[in-house]
Amino acid sequence: MSLRAMGVLGQACRFSRFAQVLRQSHRSAPAALNLALESRRSPAAPPLRRFSTEPKKSPESVVDKHEFQAETRQLLDIVARSLYSDHEVFVRELISNASDALEKFRYTSLSAGGENLAGKDRPLEIRITTDKPQMQLIIQDTGIGMTKEELVSNLGTIARSGSKQFLEQMKGNQQAASSEASSNIIGQFGVGFYSSFIVANKVEVYTRAATPNAPGLKWSTDGSGSYEIEEVADAELGTRIVLHLKTECREYADEERIQAVIKKYSNFVGSPILLNGKQANEIKPLWLLDPQSISQEQHHDFYRFISNSFDVPRFTLHYNADVPLSIHALLYFPEGKPGLFEMSRDGNTGVALYTRKVLIQSKTEHLLPKWLRFVKGVVDSEDIPLNLSRELLQNSSLIRKLSSVISSRVIRFLQERSKKQPEEYEAFYRDYGLFLKEGIVTSSDASEKEEIAKLLRFESSKSEDASGRMSLDEYYKSVPAEQQNIYYLAAPNRVLAESSPYYESLKKRNELVLFCYEPYDELVLMQLGKYKSKNLVSVEKEMRQDSKDSATVTDFGEGSLLRSELDALIPWLEEELKGQVIKVKPTSRLDTHPCVITVEEMAAARHFIRTQSHQVPEQNRFALLQPELEINPKHPIIKKLNKLRESDKDLAQLIAKQLFANAMVGAGLAEDPRMLLTNMNTLLSKALEKY
Repeated sequence: MSLRAMGVLGQACRFSRFAQVLRQSHRSAPAALNLALESRRSPAAPPLRRFSTEPKKSPESVVDKHEFQAETRQLLDIVARSLYSDHEVFVRELISNASDALEKFRYTSLSAGGENLAGKDRPLEIRITTDKPQMQLIIQDTGIGMTKEELVSNLGTIARSGSKQFLEQMKGNQQAASSEASSNIIGQFGVGFYSSFIVANKVEVYTRAATPNAPGLKWSTDGSGSYEIEEVADAELGTRIVLHLKTECREYADEERIQAVIKKYSNFVGSPILLNGKQANEIKPLWLLDPQSISQEQHHDFYRFISNSFDVPRFTLHYNADVPLSIHALLYFPEGKPGLFEMSRDGNTGVALYTRKVLIQSKTEHLLPKWLRFVKGVVDSEDIPLNLSRELLQNSSLIRKLSSVISSRVIRFLQERSKKQPEEYEAFYRDYGLFLKEGIVTSSDASEKEEIAKLLRFESSKSEDASGRMSLDEYYKSVPAEQQNIYYLAAPNRVLAESSPYYESLKKRNELVLFCYEPYDELVLMQLGKYKSKNLVSVEKEMRQDSKDSATVTDFGEGSLLRSELDALIPWLEEELKGQVIKVKPTSRLDTHPCVITVEEMAAARHFIRTQSHQVPEQNRFALLQPELEINPKHPIIKKLNKLRESDKDLAQLIAKQLFANAMVGAGLAEDPRMLLTNMNTLLSKALEKY
């Protein structure tokens, strides 16, 4: 077999491998393309040529003509139709290619032999022209340009990245310009140029390499069967791409449409982008600048740009790190109150993901946890693993690591603000404290929960108003080391907290208690469980536990019912409240209240009543709650009730039911307090019969 025949057979075999992947209908087009490209990278498979390398000369002029192979056309169709989720991304891809060409020229001009480059002093910029009448979009750069061989190699081979090859050539170079240039090169996969065919039915590329005496070249194709390369006299240094737009994509010949896409994806590309002669990317990528060099006005302008809002940031976190990942982050904490969409967990995070100053995702899932969705800003990392279209993140473990690093830094930053700017932090906490509590409830990391818990603030029994909010750390340091518990009490406001029957005994002992006014506060503290070495305990649970420990108490204080009287009253109450309480018992912990209800987990019980009790019949509801009624043997109502059960059973029954109902309301376990009115009116009528 001849060498030529063997070469043709080898190429056909390679294409058949691609065709086999493409025919697997159960895979998506991007996945099929990814697999095809992976097989191309194996040592046994040489680079896939997108076009035949057998040139054909036109009889009338010197034109090199190259034919598409059938499988290659299928791959091109996948790139044009399925690889990218949004048509407008082609603008980002072509601008990124143009930016790489400028960076290559910039680097080469500083390298050995760079003094021989043609047009070395020309301005390095990207020029974009829209032509509505002709339905054309023109993207031009003044960069390195391409030779004929590079046209065939870079535009004629699927997934051969000229930028990636350029970076590999730089690896051994020790010049100072090398690291800077490598950090500015964007291209990775070699498929960005083909996104042109998403919107264009014909593509023309005019180019002239920066090497001395390089000819001007024109590369053109309609993507259907062949492409042509010919010399042209009027090609400028650099590369100019002319897209002849499809009718349904004529919107991309409109200046405003292109301006919006540039603003969204490519606003921070390092070189100037001129759109119809006017610079379109004037805002600087502040996250890559020295934090000390950025003015407050620049921060305000940048914050408004990325957040699409009109307020100013409350706090600013400018964060750079090289380990464990390369991260450049600029994060803002809004001054305004959270909006309706931010309050919803269905809302997206407000942090945009960039790689080398090019937008990858404007709203990035999993970059920050949901509870930090109020944070606005930018994260730029060169270590982010992307798929071919540069729209999706691939390595989930790296993304989790990135999220963990940024989240930890945000938490630490807020801890610093709470100490250095306590008044500003207090205002922030009033507006965004709910998100911090959500973080404790949703986090699965115990150490992270405790770090977030350091940011919580509560009023306490020893503070006079909201200005004296206390952190868990302050509570921990202010109580004796031997105290094992941090006590908290849930109540709608301070008045009800201080008059709560559950607080009476702790108040007598002068114990420090945190007051929780929000309905979800006690759930947060229950979820937290411990802070450092101390248990977080609700005063209701402490009361129930203390009652168990003092079950054998016989002396309930001066003026209380005798033990024999209690032994008669308690079974009577249990019978009257059968099906509602599982137990009635005396307590010495009450002073001004006649009775109180205790359940095993009061916070969980209250949450159940608020969210699910309407779905459960009343009898089953009490069976689930298993409330205990604790009575105060020295309270006048209890003593009078003990007498009435003998002298006026009907009135005694009404009082017993009312006491239970009152205790349920006091505990926050009444499904609908309006249900009290019927029994209360009957009780009043009975009590007034003698008058």
